Amino acid sequence: MPNPFSPFDELAAVLLAHTQNLSNDGSHDQSHLLRVWKNVCAIQAKEGGDLRILLAATLLHDCVAVEKNSPLRSRASTLAAEQARHILSNMDWSEQDCEAVGHAVQSHSFSANIQPVSLEARILQDADRLDAIGALGIARCFYTAGRMGSSLYEPKDPQAENRSLDDKRYALDHFPAKLLKLADGFQTKRGQEIARERHARMERFVEEMVGEL
Repeated sequence: MPNPFSPFDELAAVLLAHTQNLSNDGSHDQSHLLRVWKNVCAIQAKEGGDLRILLAATLLHDCVAVEKNSPLRSRASTLAAEQARHILSNMDWSEQDCEAVGHAVQSHSFSANIQPVSLEARILQDADRLDAIGALGIARCFYTAGRMGSSLYEPKDPQAENRSLDDKRYALDHFPAKLLKLADGFQTKRGQEIARERHARMERFVEEMVGEL
């Protein structure tokens, strides 16, 4: 199997060492990093961008683990950006490149609500959000709900027609509360194209799930 990080194999090996044993969250493990990198490459092939910066930002974007229900959640990407700058500075990366990676890492997060300015930051944000929607997004949603102790849905009103959405308690609520809104916020043309396909998959899933209740 070809190395997915070629021609940056050595750099990837060094950076991946900083992501080991940080979290027991299977939705933010190294397989997530591989999927985000695959998305990055698909977008970069159409949009351009510095692949070396993108690789470092991809592999370090979750280098500080913060649980979904932590009060520090909104600061997770800022903490990861600080750590990423520190790691790369110790590897003798230039201040400019450290900052480029730091900005991409800090602005990738939905919770942080920071506008990505550089092309690389826009690509990383899109690539990470693509992993939150579609079939993989559905799987990650219910996996996370299980970890957080949430129910699948509210049995009396599963679509929240006569109540407020509460996605901390009900996994199905997370679709209208967040996941079905993500496709409108993509930054790149290629990201938008892939997002539309994955959004449609989620809509079909919700319709079919509700139809079985």
